[in-house]
Amino acid sequence: MSTLVGTQQDFHKALYELCELDFDTVRAYKAALERLGNEEYKAQLRAFMKDYLQHIEDVTNLLERHNVKAPIGPSSKQILTEGKVIFANIFGDAAILKAIFDVEVDTNTAYERLLNRQDKWIDADDILNRGLNDAQFHKSWIEQIIK
Repeated sequence: MSTLVGTQQDFHKALYELCELDFDTVRAYKAALERLGNEEYKAQLRAFMKDYLQHIEDVTNLLERHNVKAPIGPSSKQILTEGKVIFANIFGDAAILKAIFDVEVDTNTAYERLLNRQDKWIDADDILNRGLNDAQFHKSWIEQIIK
């Protein structure tokens, strides 16, 4: 999957879609947790999912501080994100983790794009940096497991 999050014309729209992507990611993680057999993997994904729940809260608060309505749930694209994990279940834990890895690639891309925008709000820097750092760690951990 390849995300367009961060390419929107206005920063607040890009941030809104980033929040939706974080909701989508949580849904994908929930789908993975219902299907994974390995308890170590499940424990780590639960921790990663908590990071995304915090990102949603942080981005929601940021949008609201700027008088922009925040999303209250996943985007219409969440079925693609979650569906990939559900389909991967047929092939076991490694395939499920690969599907989550693909979600993390998109999340990393989105956070990087928003951080590099010229129209970025000053008070978004810390939130976006934390989000990117978490997403990079998640991606790196998953990559080590699936290799």
